[in-house]
Amino acid sequence: METQSSRWLGHGLYLLIMAILISGVYFSGQRINYTWHWERLWPYIVNTDPQDIFAETDGTVVIDEKGTLSIEPDYGGDPQIVREYTTLVAYDGDLIFQGDTLARLEGWRFGPIAEGLWVTIKLSFISLIFSIILGLIFGLMRISHRQVMRNLAVTYVEVIRGTPLLVQIFIVYFFIGTVFDLDRFTAGVAALSIFTGAYVAEIVRAGIQSVPTGQMEAARSLGMNYVQAMCYVIMPQAIKRTLPPLAGQFINLIKDSSLVSVISITDLTKAGREVVSGSFAPFEVWFTVAALYLIVTGALSWAIQILEKRLSASD
Repeated sequence: METQSSRWLGHGLYLLIMAILISGVYFSGQRINYTWHWERLWPYIVNTDPQDIFAETDGTVVIDEKGTLSIEPDYGGDPQIVREYTTLVAYDGDLIFQGDTLARLEGWRFGPIAEGLWVTIKLSFISLIFSIILGLIFGLMRISHRQVMRNLAVTYVEVIRGTPLLVQIFIVYFFIGTVFDLDRFTAGVAALSIFTGAYVAEIVRAGIQSVPTGQMEAARSLGMNYVQAMCYVIMPQAIKRTLPPLAGQFINLIKDSSLVSVISITDLTKAGREVVSGSFAPFEVWFTVAALYLIVTGALSWAIQILEKRLSASD
């Protein structure tokens, strides 16, 4: 049995090891004469600089009594209307050319890294929902009494698990996406859902088969049909047993979502590459990107642990 003093000693050793690792990273940077510029990174996360509003066409500035700014194009067409601004740069009656600054908008807004993080979260969440649906369907098909169902499920699982995700993304985007006219985001969601669904299907199958067969026999002897027995007896037990492997698979899904940057979806990874080229702070950017992925995956792991504890307490 671990004592209180041994636990504190363990915490102290952990902090010592982490301090050594962080020091190693710092002195490695010093060894290659790298100058850290963390201050360059903040505007790419939350930008507080004034935002210039530019003219989209040549024309004349018109400002009405409500303060709405518009540009009447010289060569016809719809006027450009600007309702929200803080400071005017152009005034009523001014001649404006395309690209000229009309006004400035004060305030803060999310930078490319924060926007990329939101795209990653949205992409991962939608893919997670569809992968659960696919996994449940094909997991049940794997244990079906009908041979055709089992064959279809085995084919899906083996083909998807036996080919790289990157190749599947290209196939979904360039072939299936062209046939069905899918945009980049939809193609990315489809590829991630199909890929993760194959692994979820095997986890669901293993969870159902881990429940003793006597549970199904007992449920049927009480007058339940097959569907009722699965819903009320087998699946609740299987879900509790599959939560840990499902948590690992969903965490992998979040990390695998970084591959959709190859089809020009500006997720966290692609935003990181773009920021590196503009900030010239590669180490700071990639350490920040890694930390953001860790926060997202850690939050998901923590949520599943809470769910697991609540389900175990209900036994």
